[in-house]
Amino acid sequence: MALLEVAQLATEFATDEGVVRAVDDVSFDVEAGATVGIVGESGCGKSVTALSIMRLLPQPAGRIAGGSIRFQDHDLTTLSLPEMGQIRGRKIGMVFQEPMTALNPVHTIGRQLTEGMLLHKACGPRDVLRAAANLLDRVGIPSPDIRLGEYPHQLSGGMRQRVVIAMALSCRPDLLIADEPTTALDVTIQAQILELIKDLQAEMGMAVVMITHDLGVIAETCDQVVVMYAGKVAECGSVFDIFDRPAHPYTRGLLDSIPRLDTIPKSRLGVIEGMVPGLLDLPAGCRFENRCPFVVPACGEQAPSLAQIEGQHSVACSRWQQL
Repeated sequence: MALLEVAQLATEFATDEGVVRAVDDVSFDVEAGATVGIVGESGCGKSVTALSIMRLLPQPAGRIAGGSIRFQDHDLTTLSLPEMGQIRGRKIGMVFQEPMTALNPVHTIGRQLTEGMLLHKACGPRDVLRAAANLLDRVGIPSPDIRLGEYPHQLSGGMRQRVVIAMALSCRPDLLIADEPTTALDVTIQAQILELIKDLQAEMGMAVVMITHDLGVIAETCDQVVVMYAGKVAECGSVFDIFDRPAHPYTRGLLDSIPRLDTIPKSRLGVIEGMVPGLLDLPAGCRFENRCPFVVPACGEQAPSLAQIEGQHSVACSRWQQL
């Protein structure tokens, strides 16, 4: 049995224009100790999937409209808020997308880092402060005792991201959800953050859900990959399946847009023409129809379901065998 099983998840938001289904029939599993990447362009539903798992959807607009999220022996969609509070932070940690908004600007790093430990661990304030300093040192922040008394604006972007990672790992969770953990960081710091997450994962034996739009991050860190487009899963499989045998035209388009040393300057980068359809005006058939170079009239008639190719490799494309 997998550590996390997301099955046919549907998440909706009430807007002035109508109900928007931001996540539609999304399913994937996360094994203990494994890393699953969720990749796709902005607005495809990656972060909403993560917030659904954590039960942190903005209220009252957002709601889980269907499906199940099984973590260990619990269906997270049926838990009460107090029950979910015992899992959030202690069993499942999350690194939020933007550290400056994830950290409270009027509280010290020490107060924010120790809050979860005081809530979930049976230890006194002194022990918690000592553990917090050790954790800051473990994530590579110099002079941790001094940093505990500082505020988020006094730290660099890379250091704030390390603090957010330390907060997510303070209770040694079984699952870490990292939502764009390297966004807005320079390339050198990005590499350090990814290496830090990998080292901490190996040390703690936790599973990781890595949410990103960067296929380079996926290739470097993940075992399994879920490719999302317009709220649905377009393709999923092992990292080798996705990079060596991509079956969906959207996945191929993403891979073709990666700069390669063996093709520069001989050819231009690949481009996926067109725009993502609006979630309030989705086509009846395949959601990638208006951008797909292999489209045929039948693609607009019926939405393809996720079909297994071999092993754990699945694709939502009725023409994958002809591509």
